[in-house]
Amino acid sequence: MILYPAIDLKDGQCVRVLHGDLDTATVFNNSPADQARQWADAGFHWIHVVDLNGAVQGKAVNEKAVEAILEAVSVPVQLGGGIRSIRDVERWIEAGVSRVILGTVAVTQPEIVREAARLWPEQIAVSVDVRGGKVATQGWTESSDLDAVTVAKRFEDVGVGALIITDIDRDGTVMGFNVEAFGAIADAVAIPVIAAGGLASVEDIVKLKARKGTEVAGAVLGRALYNGAIVPAEALQAAG
Repeated sequence: MILYPAIDLKDGQCVRVLHGDLDTATVFNNSPADQARQWADAGFHWIHVVDLNGAVQGKAVNEKAVEAILEAVSVPVQLGGGIRSIRDVERWIEAGVSRVILGTVAVTQPEIVREAARLWPEQIAVSVDVRGGKVATQGWTESSDLDAVTVAKRFEDVGVGALIITDIDRDGTVMGFNVEAFGAIADAVAIPVIAAGGLASVEDIVKLKARKGTEVAGAVLGRALYNGAIVPAEALQAAG
């Protein structure tokens, strides 16, 4: 299982928020590039970056912070937030992003995801953000009437590299993973699933890994990593 320490960007800073609400932001580092170096030095093999402002505004806002992260580390970076066109995807791939995350357009313009996956096989991830069983869009500010599996199945067999499932109801709460919910989606689709939202302890990683059925391919580490509840070395050992 691959662990993805999260760097959420708001106004150029590395923050954590509750349920995706930007008004709840707690700043953990004024230098996202420095934070990225810390996670790379701790042994993580990927970094998960989200432009929170961009997700809400529908366009890149924290470009300088993202570019600084890409310059600061050699480990692969996956980036989401405000990426809504093929041109946006191309820009970030050329800038050095290893995997581009598409969320809102997966619901509103799925043909963009299919075209991106055709052009950059395995370098596109689909973000499926779930609140109350339904998929949210526009930086979680709007809701759809679709469930996660329905959205995910749109992109089977088109070359999507990963499916990032975020449990919005638990995001930022450090209340623990809903292991069965993530597992059920992994069982239902062929695309590798990365779990996000609510990770509280190394025990969550152990439970996710031990679950019977299709393996959950990865997990995003957020607030619990920043507040010290999770020690990187212990988490990486548990993930194997």
